[in-house]
Amino acid sequence: MAEAADSDESLMRRYAAGDAAAFERLYLRHEMRIWRYLHRHTGNRATADELMQEVWFAVARDAPRYMPTARFTTWLFSIAHHRMIDAVRVSGRSMSLDELGHEAEAVVGQLTASPSAGPLAAAVVQDQAAALRRALDRLPAEQREAFLLHIEGDLGIEEIATITRSSYETVKSRLRYARSKLRELLEDHA
Repeated sequence: MAEAADSDESLMRRYAAGDAAAFERLYLRHEMRIWRYLHRHTGNRATADELMQEVWFAVARDAPRYMPTARFTTWLFSIAHHRMIDAVRVSGRSMSLDELGHEAEAVVGQLTASPSAGPLAAAVVQDQAAALRRALDRLPAEQREAFLLHIEGDLGIEEIATITRSSYETVKSRLRYARSKLRELLEDHA
């Protein structure tokens, strides 16, 4: 199977061979998705920034040993997931999605069709974002984790299972229950 020259995997191989521009392209391509994922879980910009640095340091450090046995994004979100888990464990606090302010608007945009431009549309998106934050907060942690990896990371069930070290069926159930619960909680905002 031929590897596209612009694929994440190809860029990672090129970086491992000394092409710094390839690393920059990877970083620019994935920085916001990783940062939002970390911020949604930690609820703190400074912590997300610090974890973001740790994730990309790990990517740079491990580049020579990188083997594309899965998509690059699976590997990248796995690193981010483990750094986030460590940070939450060390802080000893559980994060509430209500602390994230407007950050949930990106997820709302992925879940709903984009409303027409204008002030009314902006108010609708803000209302939906607030409702989504409250609904996500009410999900069990494992379901929220699987859902955010799926939405933010654009990861499939197998990839989420790899990252969370869960079985395929467990992740599939978590996503199904999360969607069902979110549908129920967001009924009034449809």
